[in-house]
Parts: sequence; C-alpha cells; structure tokens
Amino acid sequence: MKKFLWWLIAGTKGGRNRARIINELNERPYNIHQLAEKLELDYKTVKHHMNVLEETDIVISKGEKYGRLYFLSDKMEKNYDIFQEIWAHYQKTS
Repeated sequence: MKKFLWWLIAGTKGGRNRARIINELNERPYNIHQLAEKLELDYKTVKHHMNVLEETDIVISKGEKYGRLYFLSDKMEKNYDIFQEIWAHYQKTS
C-alpha cells in the first residue's frame, strides 16, 4: 500500500488534489459539489479525481447522482497514517 500511495500522491500529476480530497474525506463524507466548493476546484476536476480514487479502492460511495456521498474505504482508513507520512514528505519537497 505504501508504494501505491507514493505513486498516487507524489507520482502523478493530480496527486496534490487527490491528497487534499483524501484529507477532507477523513474528516467527514462529502458529495462532489461540496468537495469542489470546499477545495475551490472545478466540479469536473473533482469528479475525475473521485473516479480515480474509487477505481483504486481509496474511496467508496453511497447514494445516487448529485446526492452521492464519498467516504474513505476501510483499506484507506487502515493506512491513513502511511498517507499522512507521504503527504507530509511530499509537501516539504514540492
């Protein structure tokens, strides 16, 4: 999981935004519109990142259409400390 998170956060173009999304979802569930407003990002940008995070089992969703809420997956919750370590290192070096 550690190598995968390094790739997801530090090894990809959208890693910074994905990390910001993960941080927010650690606090509470959000729908895409709420995340876009909170992070001051375009709705389509957040939707793209949510698709990536859901496909890679970092987040899960419940509900339908615009009311769909996103949560961290159990796998991500169990490895959140690894994520925090990677995110802290990434922020210092970028």
